[in-house]
Amino acid sequence: MPFFLDSQNPPAIEAWLHSQRLLPAGQRVLSAARAGEGNMNLTLRVVTPNGSLILKQARPWVEKYPSIPAPDERALVEADFYNTIAAEPSIAGLMPRLLGHSAEDRILVLEDLFPAADCTGVYATGDFHPANLRALTAWLQALHSRCTDPHLAARFANPKMRALNHAHIFRLPLRRDTGWNLDDWTPGLALAAAELWNDSAYCGRVEELGHIYLGTGVCLVHGDFFPGSWMRTENSVYVIDPEFCFWGQPEFDHGVMFAHLLLARAPRSTLDICQPASPLASAFAGVEIMRRLIGVAQLPLPYGIEEKVRLLEISRQMVLAL
Repeated sequence: MPFFLDSQNPPAIEAWLHSQRLLPAGQRVLSAARAGEGNMNLTLRVVTPNGSLILKQARPWVEKYPSIPAPDERALVEADFYNTIAAEPSIAGLMPRLLGHSAEDRILVLEDLFPAADCTGVYATGDFHPANLRALTAWLQALHSRCTDPHLAARFANPKMRALNHAHIFRLPLRRDTGWNLDDWTPGLALAAAELWNDSAYCGRVEELGHIYLGTGVCLVHGDFFPGSWMRTENSVYVIDPEFCFWGQPEFDHGVMFAHLLLARAPRSTLDICQPASPLASAFAGVEIMRRLIGVAQLPLPYGIEEKVRLLEISRQMVLAL
């Protein structure tokens, strides 16, 4: 039976770290607390006399939405990602170090980047530092250009996580029978969503993009490249949470990144830094905008229905332009 992390039980965490030889004999866990909200996983900051560690556990559900099952094998794929890129400084240099992991318990032990914080505040401010965006774009380019060995394809098929993501990106937001009341999120959103539900050309193109997402890939992609997976300090930016990684099309990562610049209403000068280089990347961006507005994976967006209607129209234009 796997060990389940519990921030209220530091002695159990201490014993587990000792069993994994990740805590020197005689040392204690001083405290354990959640490190951010976390969507997919339970993530704890564990403080020891030598500093702090991040313990990240994949449990058989989505941490933020426990009613949604999720494959706990994602921890194994994520550990493999860290091990694969460890020898590539242009990729590993912008990620925390993997210090250890337990396949049995689905726990990763990672370097703590504190005082770094995630970048979700940009939805309120639109303030993307150009140097950070250039660093993130360069990181993507390095990932997509250096991790192309066909032997990696089978290791990073990640079929269960890809199926979960496919459902929540390409299918469920365009269904009427999900049980979500969109007007609870934003009054008028259900009517705006119905405009897309009734657009057969749009729905058909989103379905086609879903097939591309599930299809044959050419390189390793991050799979969830948005501000919640970016950490920043005063002088740098980092990438975390590659549990959605898979062998796919690089345009998917680029499209997701650009979509979140649009969702944060970034200025044109910022958008120009990450402008999609292909119609496919632009179309993926349009789908990401749609699913973040009318799907279950909601964002802390500080605006109302008028702006959401405008963004849904941008989504429609980007998807249909493919």
